[in-house]
Amino acid sequence: MRFGLTGAAALGATAALGTAPASATTHTSPTTTASRRRPGTPEEALRELAAGNRRWRTFRQHHPDESPAVRQSLTSGQHPFALVLGCIDSRVPPELVFDQGLGDLMTVRSAGEVLDEAVLGSVAYGVLELNIPLVMVLGHQSCGAVKAAVESDLSGERLPAHIQYIADRIAPNIDRTQEGDARIDSTIDANVRAIRTHLAAEPDLAAKVASGQLAIVGARYELTTQRVHRVG
Repeated sequence: MRFGLTGAAALGATAALGTAPASATTHTSPTTTASRRRPGTPEEALRELAAGNRRWRTFRQHHPDESPAVRQSLTSGQHPFALVLGCIDSRVPPELVFDQGLGDLMTVRSAGEVLDEAVLGSVAYGVLELNIPLVMVLGHQSCGAVKAAVESDLSGERLPAHIQYIADRIAPNIDRTQEGDARIDSTIDANVRAIRTHLAAEPDLAAKVASGQLAIVGARYELTTQRVHRVG
């Protein structure tokens, strides 16, 4: 499938997210200005995210693009270089995890990264209207939405209100070859892969991937190490 090759090749440029050398970043100092170069290709965007995550997990954040000059420049438009589809978990805010600032990332968040029309439309807007070259589906360790879906699947009990909607969409990705906590952990990765594949099958996005203008990748954030790594 062309998506898999394109996405993997782009991610391969960083070896593994979170392990890029410090030189990969486009920041030159903790004090950045509106002139900071925007990554324009999937490979450049991945390198920037890898470098930002490295800063985050080594406590060397730059907190870029928060200056008065940047804030003023953003009143006339935005040019984010990556879109991160992540979970609503309060412990995994993409701008912090990747040490990015105002105007750098477009973030879409839903419990368990679950897709619906609003989420799909938001991703499409970023790619088709803002020409964002990278979409990352970002799962995370100890995902409560995945845990709830797995436990509901085992017990047969329905979850309250609209939470069942989330569980129903995660359920097809449950890894029933595993047991206990291993089932939850494996399902987190399986869910990321399934969502990435769904996005890659969207015709407008697939056309961008095929032309090399877009990469859609899966990744996972580890709460214990703060490292983001690829989910293949």
